[in-house]
Amino acid sequence: MSKKKYINRKNFIVQSSSFMAASLLALHGFTNNPYAKYKMGLQLFTVRGPMGNDAAGTIKKIASIGYEDCETYGYDPELGRYYGMKASAFKQLLADNNMIATSGHYDFTKFFDKPADAMMRYVDQCIEGANALSQRYITWPWLDPAFRTIENYRLLAAKLNTIGERVNKAGLGFAYHNHDFEFTDYAGENGYNIIMKETDPAFVKLQMDLYWIMHSSKLSPSQLFSLQPGRFVMWHIKDMDKVSRDYSELGNGSIDFSVILPEASRAGLQYYYIEQGGNFAKDPIQSITDSAAYFKKHLEKYLG
Repeated sequence: MSKKKYINRKNFIVQSSSFMAASLLALHGFTNNPYAKYKMGLQLFTVRGPMGNDAAGTIKKIASIGYEDCETYGYDPELGRYYGMKASAFKQLLADNNMIATSGHYDFTKFFDKPADAMMRYVDQCIEGANALSQRYITWPWLDPAFRTIENYRLLAAKLNTIGERVNKAGLGFAYHNHDFEFTDYAGENGYNIIMKETDPAFVKLQMDLYWIMHSSKLSPSQLFSLQPGRFVMWHIKDMDKVSRDYSELGNGSIDFSVILPEASRAGLQYYYIEQGGNFAKDPIQSITDSAAYFKKHLEKYLG
């Protein structure tokens, strides 16, 4: 499929109603969840220390706090393991604690400059792992600093299209997760704009990290939702320290989520994950406890 066709498809999405955006998602087996059915999710990278020490005990604790969904990271494709456990054993651990894993972050960047067949072999391994956990999405989460050039963002877009088509054919969704570096300006252009314009929305969804959008993007979440409604199927929800602009527990920072969360329907939100990459007030378990309590008391109402 040509670049021109991708851009035309993008224009179609922009001009379509939210109903058409929802129909596009339904075509690939993903329909927007009613607000009441959202499960409070956690990106497990937040508790990477505890997960490394005692994955089973940490999952049990996470569930006791009230989290029902999670997003994985750190898959071992050669052994088919998550956190040292076979995928089937980790899925059972989640089930025993009434949890699910709807998305996973997979380490695609290691194959960015490798032959295409090596990348696709890894993609197939990720599909196998995701299916073993009954995940709905496979997510590209990171681009190594060595590859962050404007030319490489165009190459990245092409790779995302190829991977997304393969993942979709396997019955799963595929998404790209942003940080800050995608918004670095290159003579009026940036990587995120290229990804939005040059990837096919039918194959490549967007996982919006709300912290990094508020930290580094010239456009607000609302403005980005307006450009491509229905495409932002997952969110990372984390707050920004009022002084240092580092990560913070929900409610301790500067981001007004009451303005963002009501946009869930227009964005196309299906799943969200609370996250805090560091800068914990005490420790990660206390931070996810405090963030969950704040979210349930003050923010969950904005999702229905």
